[in-house]
Amino acid sequence: MLGVLLAWALDLPARVPTEGGVRVVADCAGATVLGLAALPRMHPRLRPPWRLLAVLAALWCGAEFAVLVFEAADVVGVPVARLGGGQFGTFLIEISGGQVGIAILLGTGAVACYCALAFRRPETASTDLVLVFAAVALALRPITGHMSQQPFGSVLGAVHALAAAAWFGLLVALALVVRTRGEWAVALPRYSAFALPLIATVAMTGVINGLVRVGGLTPFVTTGYGRILLAKTLVLVGLLILGWWWRRTWVRRAADHRMTAESSLRRAVLEVVVMAVAFGLAATLAVTA
Repeated sequence: MLGVLLAWALDLPARVPTEGGVRVVADCAGATVLGLAALPRMHPRLRPPWRLLAVLAALWCGAEFAVLVFEAADVVGVPVARLGGGQFGTFLIEISGGQVGIAILLGTGAVACYCALAFRRPETASTDLVLVFAAVALALRPITGHMSQQPFGSVLGAVHALAAAAWFGLLVALALVVRTRGEWAVALPRYSAFALPLIATVAMTGVINGLVRVGGLTPFVTTGYGRILLAKTLVLVGLLILGWWWRRTWVRRAADHRMTAESSLRRAVLEVVVMAVAFGLAATLAVTA
């Protein structure tokens, strides 16, 4: 939410896009679901917390529905409180954004239902289906977003969103599940190995998308979209520096069992907080465009 507030301040005096606050909840919940489902691939001992997955997937589904309501009100040109049921139905049926939203709701709803059933029968459940449905749901909106009008924009947008979700979601998942020094010693180096190509992908696709969208360097200062994008880039640079420092200190000490679980958790939470600011900026950036 700090990222959303910062984006609003950078976009003044333009209209405040209230959808950004709802959008960041959906994005963060979806990324966390993806990360929790990917935990067994980090280490066989890290079992998926099915109850938590079901709750977060339900939150994700609810947040995506709220995003649809805000999008419909924006298309109709009325405040959310004045959006009629008929207008909302027309948006869902006749507008491509509404149709995509229905597909996202179906995907997130399926994930929530499957995780609830898996909680009852964990011995027969697999996270593969959750990974597939979560990845598709996360990629659907970027594929059909504002960058889809540019050459290869849909592909770049989807890759950017999935890489960012995996980077953020895996670390949140570790912070939520890992509780012993031995588990951090095994899981953290593996996450660090995944994080390097993920953050490189996020940076590369984000720079390309941004330069194509703003069309030059001057708009980075003169437009709200450009200022938000510049702030997001600065946060990403800060995360790159922090990640480099963590690899030299935290990751090495944790791998050698010289870091307590509590210290690792504090560092994970710190990085998640900074990542979340970037997510808030990105969510507002998407609705500002």
